[in-house]
Amino acid sequence: MSVTVTEEPATMLAWEKNPLALPLPKVEKPAETLWQRIKWESMIVLTVSPIIGLYGLLFVPLQTKTLWWSVFLYWFSIIGSTAGSHRLYSHRSFKASTPLQIFLLIGGTCGVQGSAFWWAREHRAHHRYTDSDLDPHSGKEGFWWTHAGWILFRRDIQAGPTDVSDLKKNKLVMFQHRHYFKLFPFLAYVMPAAVAGYFWGDWAGGICYAAMLRLTIVQHSIMCINSLAHTFGDAPFDDKHTPRNHFFTAIVTAGEGYHNFHHQFPVDYRNGIKWYQYDPTKWFIYLSSRLGLSTQLQTFPQNEISKGELTMTLRRLKEKQEDIKWPARPDKLPLVSWETFQREAKKNSLILINGYIHDASEFENKHPGGKAIIRARVGKDATAAFGGGVYEHSNAAHNLLAMMRVAVLEGGVEHVKYVTPAERLRIIEHYKEEEESH
Repeated sequence: MSVTVTEEPATMLAWEKNPLALPLPKVEKPAETLWQRIKWESMIVLTVSPIIGLYGLLFVPLQTKTLWWSVFLYWFSIIGSTAGSHRLYSHRSFKASTPLQIFLLIGGTCGVQGSAFWWAREHRAHHRYTDSDLDPHSGKEGFWWTHAGWILFRRDIQAGPTDVSDLKKNKLVMFQHRHYFKLFPFLAYVMPAAVAGYFWGDWAGGICYAAMLRLTIVQHSIMCINSLAHTFGDAPFDDKHTPRNHFFTAIVTAGEGYHNFHHQFPVDYRNGIKWYQYDPTKWFIYLSSRLGLSTQLQTFPQNEISKGELTMTLRRLKEKQEDIKWPARPDKLPLVSWETFQREAKKNSLILINGYIHDASEFENKHPGGKAIIRARVGKDATAAFGGGVYEHSNAAHNLLAMMRVAVLEGGVEHVKYVTPAERLRIIEHYKEEEESH
């Protein structure tokens, strides 16, 4: 999008020579009023384009050829920013041949995203100073600021310094940077309208759809990377900062929505690392390498990626563990004699299993085998029956039983009277008959 292009300040040049020599640069307030803070070049681009585009939607018929021309320009502009300004020039995720660089620089200019030099400089500052005052669009400043505010208004503090010496040596990048304000009006407005007007006579559609509406969608799509992907979504690799994986952003930005991964492993030419994740920019770069147009595609070691995933998985499990109620520790339970157990069992459905006394009063009516199964073991040792003597209970049953612990039997099970299978069956039948009689 349109921004004021200025030469690097002297302090920046000195910082590049010795990063420790100077304090982080600050600037005086550019103006006292909000009106004076407006970046008028950006304001015009971001307001006039949607107004004319909306007019076209309401009053200008959309021809099929103009539609497909607009779709092509949309993808051309998006790839110019995502594969060019972002992954190539900001992060050096791969090396591009001269023809590919020209293609990407033209595409980025067609999308009015600022020069590749400006784009990369701001983006490197964003990564280096993420969510701090020196981040040009800190996620902590809110959705509006990260989406458009930082483009439309000047800040009190300029973005933190970064090393852009490699870009200054790139003749193609610097040519686009120096001539950006001459190039983008032609590539973003004149050329889209002229093609539609000259080849199939749709001048109005070319202006409203191929130029203005297409440009509006491109700009707000790219802006979603800074707003949506720093506000909504999940953080499967790290949650220290605001970047999140956000699928909708991936859809409208050709794969840039996997932002949590990107901030953790920015040098990787991929954003979506899974085969099913939507990342056309990754596919474009890979295809260009197969065609010999790019080389040295960078990927982060899978071992380090897995570490990030595992760390976050363990953290989520720990948070979930803290929300789960666990049985009382044995040393926190009272020690109860056999006599006390027998006496209290006449009042409540107390059962002895594995040396623990359990209160099954609230569960006996919910027991899948019926209340009689529980009643037959009240005041007795049911260890053998519960552990598989009659029915081998599931892990879930063991967990639920542990939550019923109320005491520990003093002396273990030395006082427990053995109940024969025949006697146990007689007791169960007795309670079944008792239930039926009621």
